[in-house]
Amino acid sequence: MKTLYFDCSSGISGNMVLGSLIEILGEEKYLLEELKKLKIDGYKIEISKKIKNGITGTYVDVILAEPNCNHQHENHNHENHDHKNHDHENHVHEHHHEHRNLEQINKIIDESNIEEKSKELAKRIFLRVAKAESKVHNKPIEEVHFHEVGAIDSIIDIVGTAILINKINPEKILSSIVNDGHGFIECAHGTMSVPVPATSEIFANSKVIWKQIDIDTELVTPTGAAIIAELAEEFTSMPAMTTEKIGWGAGYKDLKIPNILKVYYGDTEEENKNIVIMETNIDDSTGEILGYTSEKLFQSGALDVFYTPIFMKKNRPAYCLTVCCKKEDIKKIQDIIFKETTTIGIRYHFESRTELKREIIEVDTKYGKLQAKKVENNGKTYIYPEYESAKILAEKNNIPLKELYNYFSN
Repeated sequence: MKTLYFDCSSGISGNMVLGSLIEILGEEKYLLEELKKLKIDGYKIEISKKIKNGITGTYVDVILAEPNCNHQHENHNHENHDHKNHDHENHVHEHHHEHRNLEQINKIIDESNIEEKSKELAKRIFLRVAKAESKVHNKPIEEVHFHEVGAIDSIIDIVGTAILINKINPEKILSSIVNDGHGFIECAHGTMSVPVPATSEIFANSKVIWKQIDIDTELVTPTGAAIIAELAEEFTSMPAMTTEKIGWGAGYKDLKIPNILKVYYGDTEEENKNIVIMETNIDDSTGEILGYTSEKLFQSGALDVFYTPIFMKKNRPAYCLTVCCKKEDIKKIQDIIFKETTTIGIRYHFESRTELKREIIEVDTKYGKLQAKKVENNGKTYIYPEYESAKILAEKNNIPLKELYNYFSN
């Protein structure tokens, strides 16, 4: 399974993501040509190499047009480009940044000629930033006008990331625990603690797992937080991988640690532990309650539910409730078990499951149309009647149910 793994041990920002993904893709021209489809101007992109603590990475710099100003763009001492595209920073040339809201950003994206998958991903990332800024400024999203969503460099970072992810097309994206720094930074709104409010809100409204390390500055920008929150399926240690490429995305600051985002690309084995087995012993519920619970569990997505007769302490006859479900349904299934039964604890473990390719079909029989399950295994096809459909035909034709099942065994 083709996998991207983001090592965020030194934090993450928009331009660091661009730098690392450009190296994974192996060409920068593709990104530059695709960004032209946005139909916005007033900027240029410089892509260079920077050395951070002896490690060379790709540095992406979005330079805004500054009319009537004689700037030495190679220095950019007026802003920290590792954390450049955020409204909480001091910008010397703020008046050249356009203030846009989320609707205007989406309009720019929708009217561009980039691929639809890239558009949708970019808009989801922007929405995360917009929701965070809305909460911080205590305004509805449609009323928030700020640099974080409106600045050209934010658009380039986020849309560029979406373009590169779509082109690389990984089957899975994972991330390490995201490290941020600590202390305080000077911003356009004054002195703020790290992580800054927008980043904190993005963390709080996502499944990002993060922590602070002993670096006295900001390591995670709101744009970087939104990108990894949207992309990563899981925040975990690196899985076993046959690595094909590594992308190194350099940040602007020189720190006591390498200011580098490292992204791995390669093949991982698909984890086959794809279902959860949940069990609990119950000795003080009626059969009616247990039957009702079973129905509720099936209605809520349980793959299988069954009861096993057991003896508990003091030789009490009881039942062990076993439920099979998908990982994402654990919380929902647990809530039903606790609500509907008298149990006070549930144990669970992960199991592997091999699933045959199947589809629901409609079969013409001499008794009428019958819904059935078509299953394939090792080049052979098997057809199994669906019980409810077979039951209706059996009753309608006044024939034994087994005759319909035998119809497919001949």
